[in-house]
Amino acid sequence: MQYTLIAPCYFGTESVLSYEVKKLGATDVEVSDGKVTFKGDEHIIAAANINLRTAERVVILLKEFKAKTFDELFDGVSSINWAALMPKDAQFPVKGSSLSSTLSSVPACQKIVKKAIVESLKKGHNTKILPETGNLYKIRVALRKDMVSVMLDTSGDGLHKRGYRRNSGEAPIKETLAAAIVDLARVRSDSIIQDPFAGSGTLLIEAAQKALNIAPGLKRKFAAEEYAFIPKEVWEEERSKARMAINRDVPFKAYGFDIDPFVVEIAKQNAQKAGVGSAVSFFTADVKSFSPQADAVVITNPPYGERLGDIDVAMELEKTLSKRLAQNPVKASYVITSDAEFETNFGKKATKRRKLYNGMIPCQLYMYYGDKK
Repeated sequence: MQYTLIAPCYFGTESVLSYEVKKLGATDVEVSDGKVTFKGDEHIIAAANINLRTAERVVILLKEFKAKTFDELFDGVSSINWAALMPKDAQFPVKGSSLSSTLSSVPACQKIVKKAIVESLKKGHNTKILPETGNLYKIRVALRKDMVSVMLDTSGDGLHKRGYRRNSGEAPIKETLAAAIVDLARVRSDSIIQDPFAGSGTLLIEAAQKALNIAPGLKRKFAAEEYAFIPKEVWEEERSKARMAINRDVPFKAYGFDIDPFVVEIAKQNAQKAGVGSAVSFFTADVKSFSPQADAVVITNPPYGERLGDIDVAMELEKTLSKRLAQNPVKASYVITSDAEFETNFGKKATKRRKLYNGMIPCQLYMYYGDKK
């Protein structure tokens, strides 16, 4: 069966996610602000959850309709064949949102949606009791300008939760955003990547997993693995494909540095958990001594704002990074920061810039391309 699927993502990373989705073999791929919509069967649902690096989650779009009244909302939700999706003992919490819609009360909308699903399930399963003691099916309802989208979450926990970062440094960059930056930096299986502000190692670990073709979701479970309408063997097959695709016989290397020895130890542990401990090395070092290799690509997220608490210190770190890169030219540098004065402090205009969001924080990815010789 073909499903319409939606993968939300950070603003600014849609093109990266779209390419990933197409590689899975999905069809009818459409890009819009903050999400990619596509079509696929049960295998695509499993493959998307296991393999997508930049998606926040994968949901099934069950129905779209217009609703300005609670009766219209109830009828639209009731028309979905819920009994074909969920058993009579399913747990089905409803999470809603409303923007620029007549039905603006989210709690009221959630209540109506829940009631409609209850009545539909009772009728479909020919029962008067729904114990809600079984597997979890998370329902999402979004109202936008009176258009209602009813969705079933297949991921459970957000896809940024890869399973390797049980420990993290202060205010780390999210894995999905790190993966998008890695893609924009064109990391390949033979790349050498260096990060002078490595923190808990997320940028380098995501780079290594991409280079070694390690699927980000191999070590975690997903909500849809317990869904009655997706056979267990589908997940087994897609995990097997992902394992077969791993290639550890590549020259890729990554080196991370941080001034905090405690954070460096956390980064090492995270890399081991992620299965890239042999490809990524971490060292305790000050940015003042940063001397990257000439054939390296630098990808980094300098401490700023809440991570540092002192704007003047952040400015000095950016100036120091500029000096070290001027004395040790590299193939390219990619710097993600929310500091609007970065180029001024760095002393050099970026070759290219790209607006991205780290959570709700607007950032810029500053791209500097080195001497191609």
